[in-house]
Amino acid sequence: MSCIIDPLRISDEATLAAIARDEQIAVGKLAAGVRAGEIVVFGRADGPVRPLGIGAGLRTKINANLGTSPDFPDVQEELRKLEAAVTMGADTVMDLSTGGDLDAVRRAMREQCPVTLGTVPIYQAAVEAQERFSSTDKMTADHIFEVIERQAQDGIDFMTLHCAVTHGSVAALDSSPRVGGIVSRGGSMLANWMAANHQENPLYEQYDRLLEILAKYGVAASLGDGLRPGAVADASDLGQIAEMRVQGELVLAAREAGVQVFVEGPGHMPLDQIVGIVLLHKQLGHNAPLYVLGPLVTDVAPGYDHITAAIGGTLCAAAGADYLCYVTPAEHIGLPDERDVIEGVVASRIAAHAADVVKGVPGAAEWDDKMSAARRHLDWERMAELALDPGTVRTRRNERGTLDAKACSMCGKFCSIKIDLARPAAAGTKD
Repeated sequence: MSCIIDPLRISDEATLAAIARDEQIAVGKLAAGVRAGEIVVFGRADGPVRPLGIGAGLRTKINANLGTSPDFPDVQEELRKLEAAVTMGADTVMDLSTGGDLDAVRRAMREQCPVTLGTVPIYQAAVEAQERFSSTDKMTADHIFEVIERQAQDGIDFMTLHCAVTHGSVAALDSSPRVGGIVSRGGSMLANWMAANHQENPLYEQYDRLLEILAKYGVAASLGDGLRPGAVADASDLGQIAEMRVQGELVLAAREAGVQVFVEGPGHMPLDQIVGIVLLHKQLGHNAPLYVLGPLVTDVAPGYDHITAAIGGTLCAAAGADYLCYVTPAEHIGLPDERDVIEGVVASRIAAHAADVVKGVPGAAEWDDKMSAARRHLDWERMAELALDPGTVRTRRNERGTLDAKACSMCGKFCSIKIDLARPAAAGTKD
């Protein structure tokens, strides 16, 4: 079986060159990664969506999940959050809307979004089935595929598709009961539909049909982790591993069809299992880019889960994950607001950069070195310029200023750097 993706069928030379410049790597190396299926690329150098690469050897990327809910269907609020996410450095955005006019929300987000945009089509299929038949169990395969094509026509770049939630993987899950059950919204919808209708998952059973649509519109497949653990006690269980095996089979089929593909990974995992799961994902997934939610390393910090996710995300990315989905302080509590979005993006960017330093990503360690040099010279404006969030640096310094323009208000005249700079040179030793 040939599993080679032609870079020039899914992109163009100018876009590949733009991505290579951004990543500080050779175009040939980037193209080789795309051909091997280890890198996926999005956007156009001459288009409204910024060129982007995700995968082996590249900077770890960040996604921000946005979207309306039945309780908060205001598209304008989501557009404000979209602007905030992009301003703070999100590389991609996903529309997870379930409230209001979903087509209108998605199209508004596509129009306003300058970065790669993803969706989860099963959400819209389920919402529409609920509206028409008062039950998500009444979804049909044809309706699911119609929604997928409708979203593809709107210029969506990638879709999360829970193709690996199968009778077999759900049976494996049920053979070892969980503390948290199925926490993926898409995974729970499909597992319930399969049980109610006594049918296999259409996204798996008719995978060739799905790939035809994706290939037609140039949409990448993000193979969803519908059975990901939602409690640290459930990590690495039979259901999770069974789904990972199916994801790997589907990666090869997507590549054969010329469709870019990446794999979604765990949500909650204890620290000591993260590296092993990343390595297993890469092995079973044939080195496809790995996209992870968090992972969250403890279940006891609602309100601070952007921190628990940043801890797990750092270790996960350092072990080889390529793409982190942010987690906000509102995780496990409610729909995030604009401030939650900002804090979630920043926390994930810190995690990604810390991992990139360890992975030797071009430019990562140099960024830290430049900041260290600016601190050594007490160059506050340069420090702000180099900061991940320059606005916060300038605001906090203005709020808590000092009479000494060079020092900070914590140390003032006792600034360690000023003291060290004034230290006399060591006296020479006599023979």
